[in-house]
Formats: sequence, structure tokens, C-alpha cells
Amino acid sequence: MDTFSTPVSTAVVGASGYAGGEIVRLLEANANFELRIAAANSSAGKLLGQCHPHLNRYRGLSVQATDAQSLASCQVVFLALPHGVSAPLVEKLRSLNPELLIVDCGADFRLESAQDWFDYYGSDHAGTFPYGMPELTLADGTKQRERLRGARAIAVPGCNVSALTLSLAPLVTAGLIDGHDLSAVLPVGLSGAGKKLAENLLASEVMGSASAYAVGGSHRHIPEVLQNLRCAGAADPSLTFTPVLVPFTRGILSVCHALSDGSETQARAALEEAYGEEPFMRVLPEGEFPAVKHVVGSNSFHVGISSDRRTGRLTVIGALDNLGKGTAGAAIQSAQLALGLDEDAYLPRTAVAP
Repeated sequence: MDTFSTPVSTAVVGASGYAGGEIVRLLEANANFELRIAAANSSAGKLLGQCHPHLNRYRGLSVQATDAQSLASCQVVFLALPHGVSAPLVEKLRSLNPELLIVDCGADFRLESAQDWFDYYGSDHAGTFPYGMPELTLADGTKQRERLRGARAIAVPGCNVSALTLSLAPLVTAGLIDGHDLSAVLPVGLSGAGKKLAENLLASEVMGSASAYAVGGSHRHIPEVLQNLRCAGAADPSLTFTPVLVPFTRGILSVCHALSDGSETQARAALEEAYGEEPFMRVLPEGEFPAVKHVVGSNSFHVGISSDRRTGRLTVIGALDNLGKGTAGAAIQSAQLALGLDEDAYLPRTAVAP
């Protein structure tokens, strides 16, 4: 795809949800894009500001029903839809406008293995898009961003996947962990449950409490993490991770444990080698560890590391905003790469003040 002149005409489908609303929020401050269509069937006819009162520039835009013909008139379409919903819409859009850049924030096109898709989602596999994680280290010494330049379709990673992958992949690529017998616990903010579910959660059930979900290897993000670690160089990775719903609005803290023969110094050096020049990645100094409040509202990822000499395990702790770097920020960053624009343009690196 040739470099686009800006602003690029843009549509957001699923604009009334958390992810769609965050894409719109970030687009408000981004001169590279002009939002022309906000679509969401359940909210059609409302003003976007009624769905998201915090919006400013696009608050008066009317939400439309999802119509492929209208969407295909744009140059970029962001899809923020549940799994299984994107694929049939993508087929229509592609037939109407083959040059359209489609950025899917759902799961439909993330996995390469049809068997993995069926095992975790129970339906037919729709295919695979280039993966929207520019900073992912690959076994051949390159990074994923080179596969995004000029793309006409992008699969945005899952938010838990981003937290886990960005914490662990550089250590796999450096040969400090082999990816086997990994474990992690991820405290996740309420918006990670999705807007429909989060709005139905009673305050009495979540405030002052924490609850695990998708326990016992059942979380649908597991095959995606393993796929990424294989891309990073792991031969036969295995992972147990447990997300924990906690009473803050947005953010993920990934606490990962991995067997390693390497030292903490070597592991930190590997992270710094991978991320030292990356605009949104911050490796914390020895003895410092991430906090969710330091990344909320930003497209940044913070990571810290420690070693347990008694067990031979590394503890790698990462933090990101599940709606920012975990979804909307990654989507816009990857889209700008695909369009030949500066990938870090107009994306916030600084968190909202606590």
C-alpha cells in the first residue's frame, strides 16, 4: 500500500463499546485520521456523545447501523466487535473495496492454526491477518513491524496476550527461557470484561474483592500467547495463566514466572536490547516494578524483572492499559505503520495523572 495523504477517511464499527470508544478518543487527537462513520447496531440513532460522554470532537456524530457499503467508502475501518462477528463483515468489505485497510480488534483473524481456533472458539476458522504487535521480537532477529508495512488487514492482539507476550518474548528470543512451564497471574480491570458485562456487574460484587475467571487453562488467549512465543523462537512453549478481575476500571498487571539458567542482569539486558529504542516500551531499573496507574490512558508498556535464586525462576512483571496499548493504541499504531505514517504519531506515552 502506498503512503496515504492525510487525514485518512475512517470508520469505527462497534463504536459504542469500550474498545470502540477508546479508538474514537484516540482518533480525536490524531490529525492522521478523520472519523466519518461511527457504527454500532445496538446504539444506532444515538449521538456518539450519548454513548461516551467524555468525548469532545466527535460527540455530535450520529451512530449508524453497520452497513458494509457505507463502510467501504472509507480508507480505514476499525472493527471492535465480539469474536465471530468480524469475519462475515470483512468478507463483504473486501469484495466492495479490496484496497480498504481493515483493522480487526476482535479474535477472528489472530490465530494461524484452524485447530487452535476450533479448540478454543468452537467454530470454523476465518483465516489469519498480519499480527498487530510491532514490538514482537522474532526468532530471525527482526520484529513484527516489518510484516505490517503496507498491510491491508491487521489482527490486533488480545489485551492479556499483549501483556504476557511483551513481558516474555524478548527472553525467549535471547535464549534465556525456553517457553516451557510458564505461569502467570493477571489482575485485570473491569473494562477487560467488555462493556456489556462490566455494566451489569454489581458494585457490591466487585468493590473490595477480587475473583479469578477462565481458570484451568480455559482462557481463549492461551493459544495466541503460545503462537507468539513460537514466533519468538520457543520450540514447545506451555503456559498456565489465570486472569483475576479486580476493582479498577482499566489496566492489566501481568505477573509471570519462568524457569531460567540466566541471571537477572542478563534478562534485563535482553529486555533493554529489545525495547531500548522503542517509543512506547519502558524497562524499569533494578528493584523497580510496574504499577497500572503509571500506564492508564497511554499506549505505553512498562516491564520490570527479578530473579529467585532458590527456585531458578525469573519473575517478569508487565503493565499496560488494556484499552490503550492492549487494544485501541495498538490498533492505531499498527494502522499508521500499514499506511506508511509515523507509527508513534499522536499516541500518548504518558499516563493520566492519578
